[in-house]
Amino acid sequence: MNIVLDSNVVLQVAFTQKPQRIVWDKLLSGAYTLCVTEDILYEYQEKVIDCFHNEQLANLLINTLLNCSYVKRVETYFRYNIIQADPDDNKFVDCALACNARYIVTEDTHFNVLKENEFPKVDVIDLAEFIKLLQQ
Repeated sequence: MNIVLDSNVVLQVAFTQKPQRIVWDKLLSGAYTLCVTEDILYEYQEKVIDCFHNEQLANLLINTLLNCSYVKRVETYFRYNIIQADPDDNKFVDCALACNARYIVTEDTHFNVLKENEFPKVDVIDLAEFIKLLQQ
C-alpha cells in the first residue's frame, strides 16, 4: 500500500517512543510503502532542523529514508494546485497522485479540501486513523 506522510506526521512518528512510533516501525518493516519526492524529502529535512535545531538528526532521517527498501522516490510531472490555502502542501497531493497512494496521512486541515474534490480523488486520513489501520 502506497502512502504519503505529511511532514507534520513524520515529526510525530520518527522521533518518539510513544504509540505513534508504530507508523515509523511499520514503515521500516515493510507494512506500507512511503512515497516521496525530492521536494518532500527537502521539507522533511527542513522541518526537523526547524523543530529540533539539529542538522545531524535531519540528515539521519533523510539517510534512513533514502536507504529504506520501503520508500519509493517519485517524480511528478504535473501540478494540480488543489490546496489554495497553503500551496506548499500541493507537493504531497501531486506525489500521492503520481504514485497512486492509498492515503495522505496528515494533521493539517488544509488537506480537508481534498475530501470535497471529486477529481482527482485522493483520500486523506489523520494519524490516529492510520494507526488504527496499521494495528488491524
